[in-house]
Amino acid sequence: MPYKERDINKMYYTMGEVSAMFNVNQSMIRFYEKEFDILQPKKNKKGNRLFTPEDVENLKIIFNLINDRGFTLQGARDYLKQNGSEAKESQQVIQSLENLKKFLLEVKEQL
Repeated sequence: MPYKERDINKMYYTMGEVSAMFNVNQSMIRFYEKEFDILQPKKNKKGNRLFTPEDVENLKIIFNLINDRGFTLQGARDYLKQNGSEAKESQQVIQSLENLKKFLLEVKEQL
């Protein structure tokens, strides 16, 4: 079996890395930070935002609600306040399905 590199999980992600992950402008990330209370990135002495993996997961939930499921900003805010744990569980299911799809596509390429 060939050597497979492990995924490196960082403690903090910069604003540029997060905006590249979601393929959006940095201004949209800043806007969502103001709109949603669950996003609380740390700021260093220079004022640069540093996102934890939990913040990135929360952004995934927000983008899923707004872009994929068609919620408005107010609707997404209300949904997260009422069903926060349910939203996190559904995001974990989505992530595991995406990982499974990625694995199956790799197996298909090897055949």
